[in-house]
Amino acid sequence: MFRSSPAVRPPGPQPPRLPTGRQRHDSKITVYISSDELFALEQLRLTLRGEHGLPVDRGRLVREAVAAMIADFDAHGEHSTLVRRLSGGGP
Repeated sequence: MFRSSPAVRPPGPQPPRLPTGRQRHDSKITVYISSDELFALEQLRLTLRGEHGLPVDRGRLVREAVAAMIADFDAHGEHSTLVRRLSGGGP
């Protein structure tokens, strides 16, 4: 059984976390989303491609979103968007 120890953050400001971008990744997770969420993700991908010239795939969008949430949490802790949303406080 795999057990991970809690992450310990050193005190002080942390360097920004950047998404990995387009590269071969050695870890994989499966995430189940609703058809509406998948449709919204695909619409976002097409908008980024059509209106902004950014040919990104859905995996890249998810990695960018994860990096943004982690950075927001690192910067704001209990006042982060993630904590607020997970505790039912809305967007």
